[in-house]
Amino acid sequence: MSVKKDKEKVIDPVWGEERIREFLSLEPPQGEDSDHHKLVKAYQSMRIEDFDSFIGFFVAENGNLDARNARNQSFSELISTHRYSQPYLDIINKFRT
Repeated sequence: MSVKKDKEKVIDPVWGEERIREFLSLEPPQGEDSDHHKLVKAYQSMRIEDFDSFIGFFVAENGNLDARNARNQSFSELISTHRYSQPYLDIINKFRT
């Protein structure tokens, strides 16, 4: 008797606009800045293309790209030491101008 898997593992799924926009309504833990929380969660969860779309929606809804965490770090400062963060920083900078 063979056992069939219930689900196949999906790597790098393509996200639609609705799923990307869901991150705009994320609620932060108590004491954390809402905009900073949204930026971090999007960065941790999205492919670069989806993150680019998210930042466009985020800025359109007056999201603060310079929001700070409890350690007084902006999102850009927080991720700037990550090895693969440059494309994400480039997107943030693109929307600042």
